[in-house]
Formats: sequence, C-alpha cells, structure tokens
Amino acid sequence: MRQPEPGYRPGPPARPALFVLAGRPAILAALGFAAGCAAYFALPAEPSALWSVALAGLALAALLAARAIPHGAALGLAALAILAFAAGLARAQLRSHALGAGTPPQLVFGRPEPVTGWLEAVERNSRGRARLSIRLPRSRGDPVRRVRVLAAEPQLQPGDAVSILAIIEPPRRAPVPGSYDFRFNAYFAGIVGSGFAIAPLEPGPELAQDAAARAIARWRWQIAGHLRQRLPGRNGAMAAALLTGDRSGLTPQVSETLRAAGLGHVLAISGMHMALFAGGVFLILRFGLAAITPFARRFDAAGPAAVGALLAGAGYFLLSGGAIPTQRAFLMTAAVLTGVLVGRRALSLHTLALAMIFVLALQPEAVRGAGFQMSFAAVAALIACADLWFRRRRRPAAPLDFGRGLLSGLGSLSLTSLIAGLATSGFAAFHFHRIAGFGLAGNLLAMPVFTFIVMPAGVAALFLMPFGLDGPALMVMSGGLDVMFAVADRVAGAPGALQPVIAAPGWVLPLYAAAFVTVLLGRGPLRLGGAGLAVAALIAWSLAPAPDLFISEGAVVVARDGADRDEWQASTRRRSRFAVTVFLEQRGAHAPPARAGLECDDMGCRGQGGGLRYVVLEQAEDWATDCDRADLLVLMVDLPVWLHRRCRALVLDRARLDAGGGTLVWTRDGAIVRMQTVSTPGSNRPWERRRFSARE
Repeated sequence: MRQPEPGYRPGPPARPALFVLAGRPAILAALGFAAGCAAYFALPAEPSALWSVALAGLALAALLAARAIPHGAALGLAALAILAFAAGLARAQLRSHALGAGTPPQLVFGRPEPVTGWLEAVERNSRGRARLSIRLPRSRGDPVRRVRVLAAEPQLQPGDAVSILAIIEPPRRAPVPGSYDFRFNAYFAGIVGSGFAIAPLEPGPELAQDAAARAIARWRWQIAGHLRQRLPGRNGAMAAALLTGDRSGLTPQVSETLRAAGLGHVLAISGMHMALFAGGVFLILRFGLAAITPFARRFDAAGPAAVGALLAGAGYFLLSGGAIPTQRAFLMTAAVLTGVLVGRRALSLHTLALAMIFVLALQPEAVRGAGFQMSFAAVAALIACADLWFRRRRRPAAPLDFGRGLLSGLGSLSLTSLIAGLATSGFAAFHFHRIAGFGLAGNLLAMPVFTFIVMPAGVAALFLMPFGLDGPALMVMSGGLDVMFAVADRVAGAPGALQPVIAAPGWVLPLYAAAFVTVLLGRGPLRLGGAGLAVAALIAWSLAPAPDLFISEGAVVVARDGADRDEWQASTRRRSRFAVTVFLEQRGAHAPPARAGLECDDMGCRGQGGGLRYVVLEQAEDWATDCDRADLLVLMVDLPVWLHRRCRALVLDRARLDAGGGTLVWTRDGAIVRMQTVSTPGSNRPWERRRFSARE
C-alpha cells in the first residue's frame, strides 16, 4: 500500500455532487439577497426593521456554531443564505424609505400648473404620441424626481431647460390585481406625476444642477437624431434604439411586430449588444496591435485591447441610458475583460452572481421587473449549458476551416437562441400574458444577420461618426436591418404568431423561479426534481380557477356570461375602459366585452353574471330594497359602515373601492368564496403613500 508523502494533510470531504454549484458562497449569497429583496416587496404590510436585525443575529450565531462543530459546512452555508436574505430585506427597505425622503415636489395636482425643469428624454406612449420626461429642480440631498407629460413634438432637445403648462395627476395604482403597478414603478423611477400639456413646450429658466446628466442626455439625442436623419424611416429609428437606447422614433407598430416575431429582446440593450460592441472593439484593437511587429514582440496585445474595450463599453453604457439589462451586461463584460487582463476565465455563474448582487444593491426593486428576471435567467442558462458542454466534450479541437467554422458559428448561434428563448419564456408569459409562437424561427432567421452585419456595422458607424465617415457603415447596417425587418414582418404575419396566455396567480412566479434555479444548480435527481417542480407550476397555472367577476375602481362590473364561460359582459362601456381592457387581456380575451343585459331605472342598474345577482347604484336612496334582491351591491357613493351590516348583499361603496382599488371575485354555487383587491386596506408601504406638495 502506498504511504502518503511527508507533510500530507487530507483535504475536507468532498461535497455531494447534488450541491456542487449551490454550495458556492457567491451564488448562495446572490440567491439569498434576491430572495430578501423579493420578500420585502411581496409583504402585504411594512415590516419592522427588527426583522432584518433578528435574522442577521441568527445567521451570525449559526456561523459561530458551524465553526465549533465538525463538518459544519452545511450549517455555514445556511447561515450565509440567511445573512444574505437579511441584507436584501434591509437594503430594499432602506432604499424604499430613502426615495420618499426630502422636500415634497412643488406640484399642484388636478389643475393647470407650469412645470419647470430640464428635458430628460422624449418617449412614445402606446398610441405613438410624444411623452416628455422632465426632471424637476431639487435641493441638495433630495432624490431625483421627474414628471411625464404628453405633448406635441418638442422643438427643444433633451438637456435643455424647459417650462410647460400642464395638468398633472399623481401616479395611479394597478387597475387590476396582479397587473402592472404604475404607482410602484413610478415611485422607484422618481416619477411624481404624469399628465398632459395644454400649451407648447417653451425654454425655461437656466439650471445650475445635473450638468453631467444634461450633457449625456444632449449627447444621446444628437447621435440618435443624426442616425434618424441619415437612415430615414424605421431603419433610422431602429439604429438609434440599438446604439443609443433612444426609442422615440419607433412607432408602436414596429415594436409590436418585433415582439410578435420573438425579436423584442433586441430593443433592450443587453448582454448581446454589449458583447458585440465591446467584443468587436477588443478584436479590432488586438489584431491592430498584433500587426505592429515591434510592439507585438515586446508586449501582449490582449492587455491594451482589453483596456480599450472596457473604456468603449463604459462609453456605450453611458450612451445607452444604463437600464437594468445594460447594467448587468456591462458588469459581465467588465468581469470578462478584467479576466483577460489578469489571465483568468471570468465568464461563470460566480461572476453572474456578483453582478446580481451589485445590481440589486443599487436597485433592489429591479427584482420584480421582467427585464431583470429574463436577463439573468437567459445568461445563467447559457453559462450553465456552456459549462455542461465543455465538461462533457471529449474531442480535440479540429483544425481551422472556414466552412466548418461558419457552420459551427451558425449552429452555436441557433443553440444560443434556443436556450435563451426557453429560459425566458416562462418569465415572459407571466409578465406579458402572451407568447411569440414562432419566436424561435424568427430568431434563427434574423439573429445571424443582426449579429454579423447590423451590430458590427453600427459599432463601426459610432467610431467613424466624429470624422464624418460613417456613411458606408450605416448603409451596411441599413441593409442588415432591411433583412431583419423582412423576417420580422413575415413571421409576425403568420397565423397564431402571438398567442395570449391567461394571467397566473401570484405564487406561480416564485415557485417557477425556484424550479428554474434548482434545474441550473442541481445535479442528477435534484435537477430532475426541479424540472418536475417547473412542470407542476405550469400545470397549476393552467388549472388555477379564474375569477368570475371584476369590479373596477370606477364601479364597472365585468362578469362571465352565463351562456359561455369564455365570454364576458360589462355593466357599461363608458367608464374604466382601460381597467376592463387590462382585465380581459389577463383572461386571454382581446375582444371587447358584450353589453350586459341590465334592467335600469333612475337609481341604477340590475344584472346577473358570474353566478351572482348584482346591482350598480349611482345614489344610495334605494339601497335597502336592492340589498334583498342582489348578492352584490356596487355603489358610486359612500354608504355608512354601520349600514353595511344591515345589507344581506356584499356592499362595495365608493370608500371601499377607493381603499382597495379594482377587485376580483371568485364564486361557487352562487356564493362569494374569495376576493382579491389591488391594495391591502390599511397598508402603508412607502410607494402607496400619497405625498402632497406644499401648495396643494
């Protein structure tokens, strides 16, 4: 038997293969931090700050215990996860309260009022109208605040001081439970109000603050305008969106066509754009420096090329606006280029975990967004599949051959599109309630052109633009965009290109996310268990009972038609049209609701739907009679609370609708079994508090 060498010490016992990836501290910390952020925003009421302190104390005690007992690695990892969870919970709470601090905005809601500040961006709403983002003046230490105003096409450009007469209203909450929460997202975006202009935009008083931000906004706008001028039509608008992040020139029809073709992801500057941009700069610099013989003999060209690519990537990050996918993309690109500088491989799940912690530390609210979830899911799936491929690959690398290399590149690109599409499809369906049926075909046909023609030509155009030599590069880019749009038009025009998906219950997303993480990080039976959990989540999603009625905040009742379970009828089509449209989209129905067969008089209307008899009253004089005739009484005025108890029917008056917002109702055998409102009555979350200005 062979004796161990002198000085040999046995290493720690190998961890079970099931938990090889899950046991990496950075990955575990990232998952715990993200879970803590998500838990804070999912709570129905504001938690005490002591919860974070208590969890951190528990984690520290567990860490001390892990050091004191043999084989305490598992306990130590559990303590790390708890500590990261507490840190995420505390960070989300601190940021939420910090954004509400400072001097209230000097705005008057509900009547014409001049708004002054500087023009930050020009966007488009769903109807293609110009929407101006105006950043307001602020005192030192106050968070950034802005308003959004629908207005005519501005003659001024971003970065200019402006003034406009507009009617501003505070951000509204979600119209339907589980739908896009305008108030939440506006709070964390610094948007304190939105409205419409009643006079043209004019130059405003000069401002001495935000000089750097104004210069970047002006720089982006000038480059975007140059691109739209050189490439008129949708090609110029698309070039501006790809290279500067400015989508103001894109019409809603173009955006919808790209989404229906499965190409909507190209509109968000993410890892693919950053990799093509910085990677192209790296290759050009490396080959260029290697061609200088004296330099190549003394130095490695990879180092200076990595530094140049990193600086170019930073410039692209500033130019594109720095959205969440762009932040993650820049961090990953910076890690890879840093790895080149130090001679180590940096593209790994460990690096992705560090990028996730950094992004959430800056913006913990991003954990709720579709961009964050889809971006990190796609990159994590690609890295995990690449690790699996290289681990199982046994063949030595084949000699360089152009034909074989081209086929290999196209095959890799196709496989990348397939993996990223599968990784993001579940999250996309949950957030957008629709799936691009032929998205894979659209990506396989369009992405090679985008990768090898559109983006390289765009990068070249940016570098040649200061010298006035960008014309040929833009012509090449325009030709590639023509091909991409031709594919998008063809795919989006196919029958069934965009399939509606019913809205999922709120618990489906965290269950699906847990299954997704288990599949990525698990091994063997654990990975199979994660796949089974994902399938179970999707099955539960499809089998979840649908609501039978929806009562909007404006007292409009939308109920199932008794003759057809898939048809809906509305008590009126004049009010709450947006809320009704959102609800029907959640149920996979895009046709307008039928007019309910109501019996109406001077007091109100009576109808039946969803297994219930309901009455909608504009006045409360005859409430007692309707209480005996109906199961649900919807009042457009307030009714004293003590009178609610005297009514056999469920009463939703003006006060309850104002407190809870839109309401979903589930019934069984003619009785109400469950209700869900947009807001929890009595909740006092920071983004739910209405902050009035001093002049209101």
